[in-house]
Amino acid sequence: MLVLTWEIFQRRSVLKKQLFSNTSNIMEPVLKINPGASKWDIRQRVWDYIEENNLANFPRPVHNRIPNFKGAFGACGKVAELQAFAHTTEVKVDPDKPLEGARFAVLQAQKTLLVPTPRLRSGLFNKITPPQGANKEQLRVCSSSQGVKDFSVPVGLDAKVKVDLVVVGSVAVSEKGCRIGKGEGYADMEWAMMASMGAVHESTVVVTVVHDCQVVDIPEKLIGSHDLTVDYILTPTRVIKTECKLPKPLGIIWTK
Repeated sequence: MLVLTWEIFQRRSVLKKQLFSNTSNIMEPVLKINPGASKWDIRQRVWDYIEENNLANFPRPVHNRIPNFKGAFGACGKVAELQAFAHTTEVKVDPDKPLEGARFAVLQAQKTLLVPTPRLRSGLFNKITPPQGANKEQLRVCSSSQGVKDFSVPVGLDAKVKVDLVVVGSVAVSEKGCRIGKGEGYADMEWAMMASMGAVHESTVVVTVVHDCQVVDIPEKLIGSHDLTVDYILTPTRVIKTECKLPKPLGIIWTK
């Protein structure tokens, strides 16, 4: 039994080393982006590719959505392997379907899970409160879109919230940390509101979870002062530390 336990430990150590060795490997993007492409061109290119290659689960088609790509739940699980995650208390995860695994990982680690109100209809945050002594299956229910509705408590803008890590959905992202969402700006607005209330700051870690094909070359000139950049990219095969040089928004830019 002791020998078997040691073998399992060794295998997990090797797998962990392989996983994090990928952070320094720069891979050729699956999709080539034309030099003059706009944000909308890049979105369309990614959405088309995912649909043409049947890389997504429900809901389909993925156009005008954060794609629920195949392998999303497993990729999300890698968030718990990040060193930054170990030191967190409160984690904000977007309500998108492909981020369900990240919400589950936060609840399973017994950390405070904050989920933005969809489309910011009735406030900014909801705190997800699982039933006392919830088992694994119950936590999975709580991490679903229905669970977010059924097990949430609103958090007001005047609440003393300190978010240690943020997980956002993306349509496309570059290895340098440039992110493109689905075009409605909610992730950017949520960050700006959190920054304005002192819940996040420049060094707050931002993570996104995407399919490998969604990692593309995005010209930095497309990224505005209001656009949220990311520090880590999780895919089914890689963990990418972006070392992003662009600053995160410091608050609400009212002209935007």
